Amino acid sequence: MATEETKQKILIIEDDFFIRELYEREFRNSGYAVFIASDGAEGLLKIEEEMPDIVLLDLMLPKLNGLDLLKTVKEKEELKKVPIVILTNVGQEPAIKRGFELGAAGYMVKSAYTPQQVVNEVKTYLK
Repeated sequence: MATEETKQKILIIEDDFFIRELYEREFRNSGYAVFIASDGAEGLLKIEEEMPDIVLLDLMLPKLNGLDLLKTVKEKEELKKVPIVILTNVGQEPAIKRGFELGAAGYMVKSAYTPQQVVNEVKTYLK
C-alpha cells in the first residue's frame, strides 16, 4: 500500500465547496494524495509548497483567476513542468483556446464528466 509520501499528488483548485469535496473524495478513494485550495492565490502557494504531480484548475476563482494563475505558473522555471488541467464550467471556445495558449495540459468541462470520469482522464496525464 502506498504511503502519503509515495502517492501521486493532486492539487484541486476550486472555489465551490461541494464540487471541491466531491472531487477530493473521488481522488482519495482512488488512491491519490489530495491537496485543495479554494482560491487562486492559495492555489499558487500550494503549487509552490507541494509541487503536485498534477493540478486541476477551475477558471472562475476569487483572488486570482485560473487563467492568470496558469500564466504565472508557466512563467516560473521551477513550476512550469507541473501539468495543469483546466476543470471548469466555462466551455466557450475563446477560454479553451486561451487555456491551451497559456500551457494547459488539458481542458475539461465539468458538466461533461462524472467525477469518476475525471479521475480516469487524470490517470492518462499521469502515465
